[in-house]
Amino acid sequence: MSKAVKQVISRDIANRLAGINDCVIANIIGLNSENTAALRTRLRQKSMRIMVVKNSMVRRAVEGTPLANAFNGLDGTSAVMYGGEDFVSLVKEAVELDKDKAFEAFVARGGVMDGEQLDAAKVADISKWPTREEQISLLVGQILGPGRTLAGQLKGPGSKLAGQIKKIVDDGGEKEAE
Repeated sequence: MSKAVKQVISRDIANRLAGINDCVIANIIGLNSENTAALRTRLRQKSMRIMVVKNSMVRRAVEGTPLANAFNGLDGTSAVMYGGEDFVSLVKEAVELDKDKAFEAFVARGGVMDGEQLDAAKVADISKWPTREEQISLLVGQILGPGRTLAGQLKGPGSKLAGQIKKIVDDGGEKEAE
């Protein structure tokens, strides 16, 4: 491949990965065309993308970006997964694909998060973290918890008092009638 063609390919990769700070690196060599199409469709439904790249080309394309560390020490061809709602959901999907029998050749090799290179074990650990939506629901629960407790504490004695007043009224009404 000529130097000019390599530069064009590197620029195209750089344009596609512009603005992306986190990604998962996988190996999909061995997937047939039907499985590859099914994989891309599955990822597209979740707003995720996958791009197969030659590591030497992508290294040139992402030099000086947060993704640069992801390709240190890799050779050959890799698949770069990116997108999704948040990085944790991307990692969870990669780990699911790694375990899925339909995509046996898919192997998560690592990635990069906040400029830090991740190995396959760290990717598996991150997949156990809560997603953005789960974190928000936990936070909302923690914010609403004290208010719920206070409302329960205010309602409890008020309910008892109302019940006692009602009993007095009911009993007092019967005593007067006799």
